[in-house]
Amino acid sequence: MLSHTGYSRLACLLAGTAFAALAGTASAADLSTAATVAAVNEQGANEPSYEVGEIVVVGKGQTRSVSTLLPANLETLPPGTSVQKALNFLPGVSAQSIDALGVNEQSLTLQVRGFNTTHLGYALDGVPLGDGAYNNYNGLTISRALISENLGRADLATGIAGLSIPSTSNLGGALIYSSSDPRKTWGVRGSQTFGSEDTKRTFLRLDSGEHHGFSAYVSGQYSEQDLFVNQDAWNQSTGKQLNAKAKYEFERGTITAFADISRTNQADDAYLSKDMQSRLGWDWAGYAPNWQAFLDRAYCSVTGPTAPAKCVPATAPEKNSDVTFTNGQILRNDELYYVAGDYRITDSLSVRGQVYKHTDKGAGNNWIVGWSINPTGNLPVQIRDTRYTIDREGVLGSATWAIGAHRLQAGFWLEDNTSSAARYIWTNVTEPFSLARFLKGQPNNAQWVQQTTWTTRQFYVQDEVKLLNEALTIDFGFKSTYSKSEAEAQRGIAVNAPPASSQFASGALTAKDDFLPEIGVHWQITPEHELFASYAENMAMYQGGFKLGPQSVSQAVWDAQGHTLKPETSNSFDGGYRYISGPLQIALSAYRVYFNDRLLQYNPCPTNQQQNPGCGNSFHNAGGVTSTGVELGVLWKPVPWATWYNSASLNKTTYDDDLNWCTATCMVKETEGKQQVDTPKELFASVLTLQRGGFSASLMGKYTGRRYYTYTNDQSFGGYTTFDLGLSYDLGNVGVNGAKLAVNVTNLTGKRYASNFDSSVFAPDDAAGSIVVFHASAPRQVFATISFDF
Repeated sequence: MLSHTGYSRLACLLAGTAFAALAGTASAADLSTAATVAAVNEQGANEPSYEVGEIVVVGKGQTRSVSTLLPANLETLPPGTSVQKALNFLPGVSAQSIDALGVNEQSLTLQVRGFNTTHLGYALDGVPLGDGAYNNYNGLTISRALISENLGRADLATGIAGLSIPSTSNLGGALIYSSSDPRKTWGVRGSQTFGSEDTKRTFLRLDSGEHHGFSAYVSGQYSEQDLFVNQDAWNQSTGKQLNAKAKYEFERGTITAFADISRTNQADDAYLSKDMQSRLGWDWAGYAPNWQAFLDRAYCSVTGPTAPAKCVPATAPEKNSDVTFTNGQILRNDELYYVAGDYRITDSLSVRGQVYKHTDKGAGNNWIVGWSINPTGNLPVQIRDTRYTIDREGVLGSATWAIGAHRLQAGFWLEDNTSSAARYIWTNVTEPFSLARFLKGQPNNAQWVQQTTWTTRQFYVQDEVKLLNEALTIDFGFKSTYSKSEAEAQRGIAVNAPPASSQFASGALTAKDDFLPEIGVHWQITPEHELFASYAENMAMYQGGFKLGPQSVSQAVWDAQGHTLKPETSNSFDGGYRYISGPLQIALSAYRVYFNDRLLQYNPCPTNQQQNPGCGNSFHNAGGVTSTGVELGVLWKPVPWATWYNSASLNKTTYDDDLNWCTATCMVKETEGKQQVDTPKELFASVLTLQRGGFSASLMGKYTGRRYYTYTNDQSFGGYTTFDLGLSYDLGNVGVNGAKLAVNVTNLTGKRYASNFDSSVFAPDDAAGSIVVFHASAPRQVFATISFDF
């Protein structure tokens, strides 16, 4: 008997054979034009034309659900806002971040149709960006790869990503970012922003204009902002970034080069529990700069002959366990480069090749409770120093051939990556200082050190067929994916390395599937009405990093479970209807997804205590998840100066099985039929944009439904609504060309709520509300920007 997956694959093969036999009614000339448009959509190599002021377009002609965010939408939010956060108004999307700009690395999360950040795919101009994980190991966030003003477009495939995306994490959809091309004429753009929490941001871009086919730009930004929580020192985040792009166009092709250099240094906010929030409010943070108050509480949490005498217990509503000085500093240094070439060999045959290189050096520095031994006296505080590196390079290639009614495409992606993660403990602390730097010298202890070598190989082939005078489009194909991770526990550089508490193991994991099919159908019923349906199978490679990867366990745990794990897979069905006519665009879609062999991580300790003895990760294949939902997007332009976009999403994502939960003992937790953690059932968004003369205004509202953070659904945070406002006025040529003044207000009503969740601490239940799981939202913040463009 064939399994459910076996039947699906057989059906795809038979359907593909039948569709190929039916081809031949469309002319080669007609298909050539269609193929050119499709190639642009698939590769994101060029920017489409669209009306000034448009904020989003529906994926007309696509065989799957696609929405495209355009740069005009970013005007609702302050300059420098992460493009990922700007997607929050699209159907099925829940984008969370603790900060108004959405650039804080630890708190930036994404949910799309029941799949979280690390189960989606990401690419910029064809270059893979990894799986979006906070603990770096195979990529970087879009805010570190691209300055937001340099965005050309962002295509979000909410359910099925397409075969060509270079990703081994897209069990669900994918985000395809495209950088803007250099302008054809010489010009300078710049802006200066000031705002809440001492925000300052400067942006500048210089375009060379086109000269004999060559054009280029170079741009940079510098930003700084303080935390909004109650921490009065060592609370500043800074960002420095350079983007440069060059393009040479000749008779039959294009050569493009891109460079990104990013330096991120972010002060972090504390995670909270429901219990902490009820006692301490939304803005609880560290004692900094009051070092003595921090020591007084820290003495209560360590053991030793002098500790009881020096302990000054916290007074209500604080508890001794709440103690912290600052909530740490996040550092990321990235460099990303690529060179790509597109060449038309004939009018019907084209090829594309691309090579890229990405390196990253990262750190997370935190004050923790523990003894530091000093000649002048022991102190109850240490420094936890977590380090990351990435060194990856890859090559991509594809060929597209239009022949008769067919558009054939084949491509490959090869990547080699060496990443590392290490955690060191400094036990020689004598006084407070800023952790906003890479710590130099030799740490005292190593908690764990691990290096992983990744080998990724991916190939795909597909055929797109146009039938019935191009009213019917059918695409079908498959990809082959191979990913191997070889982890090695290492000694590291510490004085004492590794200690007995060393956590991580040596071992190898391979995720492989030679046949992952995808098929899609699009029917253009009339010029305004169209239907689409698609099906895809996907597999994710095993994750890496120190929190989410199954190799981040002790050798004993690895030896017990390493050979029993299976890679996560998904089977996705997607279909819908679109109406596109003049001022009105409507997209309605429905989906059903089977997520199999979901990999569940468990650590018995909260995030701020996972350095302690007895804490350690374990991973388990915990059954399946079924996701069903409907989405609606409506864009209406009733008059030339007004645009109104609305989206609505209903989602039911539930666990298929009860959970066998084992810590000291094993027990069954009743999770079957319960809503998946961090997955709201309802999402509603509305964006109203007005442009009249030199004045423009945009108001965005978003409702996010209830979200659970326990598998049994015994604990959750209720739904909430937020509003963002953007106002601007074109000053004309007032001393400088193209001057414009803008004011942006985020969280207009000052609503406080739980923003992102820490997925590494999800648990079956939390009756006491004590799990330290969420970041508090930012309050209302105001930003003013003066810009010019000439």
